[in-house]
Amino acid sequence: PGTPLFRKKLGEGIKAEANKDGTIFIDASVEPGSAEERQIIAHEMRHLTDMKIGKMKYEDDYIKWNGEEYPRKDGFILYNEEWVEEGSKDFPWEKRAYKAGDAAVKKLKKQYGK
Repeated sequence: PGTPLFRKKLGEGIKAEANKDGTIFIDASVEPGSAEERQIIAHEMRHLTDMKIGKMKYEDDYIKWNGEEYPRKDGFILYNEEWVEEGSKDFPWEKRAYKAGDAAVKKLKKQYGK
């Protein structure tokens, strides 16, 4: 609620993006109202919350997490001295977001048996 969601064609393999302006882009291939959509929105909302409270910041050339900057280039982030693809579950900010997404699906299944 209150977070603008926009459906559009995103890059290959990208289901959604949390934006600095507080909006979320969701790929047009994601079925509205589906469990996948709920998982994606919860995931991206975690990123938006982390940005709002100052845990996370991103620019074209870096990600900042808990005050530490990680260089970013061509879809990769330098993390633990290795270039890792953006969205990897190895990043602490992604672990939090995936956990939020999984919790949303679990709640949906418990609530509706889906």
